[in-house]
Amino acid sequence: MTAASSLKTWYWLHKWSSLVCTVFLLVICITGLPLVFHEEIEGWLDDAKPYAVVPEGTPRANIDTMLEKAGALYPNDVVEFVFMDDAQPQVLVGMSPSHKADFDTNHFLRFDAHTGDLLKDGGPQSDEKLSFMGIMLALHVDWFAGLPGELFIGFMGLLFVIAIVSGVVLYGPFMKKLSFGTVRTERSSRLKWLDLHNLLGIVTLTWAFVVGATGVINELATPLFSLWQSTEVAQIIAPYKNDAPPVKLASAQAAVEAAGKAVPGNEVLSFNFPGNRFATPHHYMMWTKGATPLTSHLFTPVLVDATTGEVTTVAHPPWYLNVLELSRPLHFGDYGGMPLKVLWALLDILTIIVVGSGLYLWFARRKATDARIARMARELSPALSGSGS
Repeated sequence: MTAASSLKTWYWLHKWSSLVCTVFLLVICITGLPLVFHEEIEGWLDDAKPYAVVPEGTPRANIDTMLEKAGALYPNDVVEFVFMDDAQPQVLVGMSPSHKADFDTNHFLRFDAHTGDLLKDGGPQSDEKLSFMGIMLALHVDWFAGLPGELFIGFMGLLFVIAIVSGVVLYGPFMKKLSFGTVRTERSSRLKWLDLHNLLGIVTLTWAFVVGATGVINELATPLFSLWQSTEVAQIIAPYKNDAPPVKLASAQAAVEAAGKAVPGNEVLSFNFPGNRFATPHHYMMWTKGATPLTSHLFTPVLVDATTGEVTTVAHPPWYLNVLELSRPLHFGDYGGMPLKVLWALLDILTIIVVGSGLYLWFARRKATDARIARMARELSPALSGSGS
């Protein structure tokens, strides 16, 4: 393949991969802005009771006490999960009519982590989806289409990565006659935007590639967890397949403490109840995380027997789930506090300009081509008429 034909191939890849994903990518970038600051926005919109003011070092309340309160409020519901927030002094208890009920029927109760008092009785998940942040998340992740939507958005992200790679290949040949950062403001509007498109594209290159690639990985979360459950978790619970699910569950607080001891240096962040789609019919699925900057983003699941409260096994996650978990903070920029969030937002805005300018350049090029064809047709028309006479 000659250099010229190779360049044409890369140009074709860049043009069509960019065009196909442009509209979806614009939506993803725009919705990504509020998601970067989701904690701050949710805090502003929160109507829950305030957390109790307690001395530093005050121990957390017993989980079983909160579960008893939740059960008293909703005696016909089942507990799906418990989330013990490590950023805020709160504990979320997720409930639903049954473990097989539609996810939209889930609702959560928020408790004060130190006093065990109920702070908020949340509505069903379907209401949360219609909130501002719920709509932003859905448009960013699956366009309200579930797994098919996740896979489709993941494919759009893959096209974005291809557009970035092909753009890098084209940058050198197309810009070799210009100094870096040159914007030809004295030329046509299309050339000015072409220079800006190239400049901002190369400036945001690394960030856009990392966010695009990690976005693709994040969209594979559902099938990756399903793969893990159908292989390694299935082998762990095989000895229990003929046993009836426990009628009375062991203490959740005791199960949390047992899981914490099973993985020294880790703490339990959340756990799923037996029967939940992310647990087994016979176990609590405890999700523990490390304490270091790196391991705090890696989760080690622990299966605790729901009858005895004893640890069955520490289910060390496979490599692909570790990659998935490490990709999450890189995608949303939520591991460096507010300064990193602001940087992520600025780079996101620059990417919106790059994507929007690319779309403008395509339309401007088509308009220029149409005008050139029309002009040629007008010039040829008298000659054709003369030859016909």
